[in-house]
Amino acid sequence: MPNQRATSALDLHLHLDRNARTGLRRGLTTALREAVRTGRLTPGTRLPSSRALAADLGLARNTVAEAYADLVAEGWLTARQGSGTRVADRPVAAPRGTGTPSRARSGSTSRPAYDLTPGTPDLASFPRAEWLRAARRALARAPHEALGYGDPRGRPELRAALAGYLARSRGVRADPERILVCAGFTHGLSLLGTALRERGVRTVAVDEYGLDVHWDVLTRAGLRTTPLPVDAHGTRTTDLSTARGGPGAVLLTPAHQFPLGVSLHPERRAAVVDWARRTGGWVLEDDYDGEFRYDRQPVGALQDLDPERVVHLGTASKALAPGLRLAWMVLPPALAGQVLEATGGHNPCGVLDQLTLAEFLASGAYDRHVRASRLRYRRRRDQLVAALAARAPEARPTGIAAGLHAVLRLPPGTEQSVVRAAVWQGLALHGLAAHRHPEAAPGPAADALVVGYGTPPDHAWSGALDALCRAVP
Repeated sequence: MPNQRATSALDLHLHLDRNARTGLRRGLTTALREAVRTGRLTPGTRLPSSRALAADLGLARNTVAEAYADLVAEGWLTARQGSGTRVADRPVAAPRGTGTPSRARSGSTSRPAYDLTPGTPDLASFPRAEWLRAARRALARAPHEALGYGDPRGRPELRAALAGYLARSRGVRADPERILVCAGFTHGLSLLGTALRERGVRTVAVDEYGLDVHWDVLTRAGLRTTPLPVDAHGTRTTDLSTARGGPGAVLLTPAHQFPLGVSLHPERRAAVVDWARRTGGWVLEDDYDGEFRYDRQPVGALQDLDPERVVHLGTASKALAPGLRLAWMVLPPALAGQVLEATGGHNPCGVLDQLTLAEFLASGAYDRHVRASRLRYRRRRDQLVAALAARAPEARPTGIAAGLHAVLRLPPGTEQSVVRAAVWQGLALHGLAAHRHPEAAPGPAADALVVGYGTPPDHAWSGALDALCRAVP
């Protein structure tokens, strides 16, 4: 009810449940919490004194004081001598963070205290000194013509360096002439979508859990996406022949499925290649997290099974930084011409960055950085698992043999409440439901969080772990 007393800090309207069974204190606590949660009471707002609010609501002063104390203990309010009781000025994060484009956006522009969204490395660990040395060497050696418009496939120095690196580290059969350097994974996927559409493809099969930004890129290219189920053995590629829309291509993350974290079983790897050969379809292999593995042997690239039907896509965004906007595709001969045509005859990637990455690869600096990063991220993964086991045992981490994120399985029906709790702990992270394809088969979805452990700098990692353990059951 509106407050009319001059001693109050503001007029305060509350939807107070006076149900005798729940109790007035609990009703008031719930009403205040809901007003803060929905944004009707913004951070920093000073609340009426317990005496004034009690008078307005017709309650005992102790009831109001105890409700305030409960909410202070929960972190919704703050109380300081001389400044009264205020709404806590806490960082607020969207249920899905800003690290990945999403259909679910929060209206808040506040930054979270800790970013645990998946898909981004620790940017503080970018090898600045080594990169600068490589840039100097590359620029000193670059021919004058390198500063011109150049080949739309990218600089030959980088394509040659990538061919060697991919062959020895990922088992890719890579000819520099069939490598195209692109401005990030989504740029490459957009070019592929355009080329596939020109070849008559109308539907692309995707995992039922994945990144909506990738589905949106394909949709903008005029293609429909249809989901395939994912289980403990990875994507059910055996379902391709019966998938809706008769897909002419399939997008997979076989090394470390995003976000569930499973690798594609050998029988299913063989099945998707057989499908492509039999139907003339195309396999788009997103080599997501292929370089970061901890408890298993390296998983070779799917492209090695059939370079004529599989497009291998990789990026420097996880090993180095997404801001470099450097990625690559290894194209089958039959598709290379149309993808090159889709570029419009030019390459959007900066020449100096391409030359620097080529030097970084050729000098061995890239391998050294990846090995050091692998050790650092493994320590974080181990610390995450240990902290959850000790302080939040009901949150079970899965998909952690590789990559920069973990899926924390939650008790049924708790995902949304835990995501909200994480927001109030100053955490940006994703609920698993936000990664589910809108046309996925109906049925109950697993409750889980998708927690990235790569993003926080080292000095913030322990604080992020503490906040996460407070948020989960």
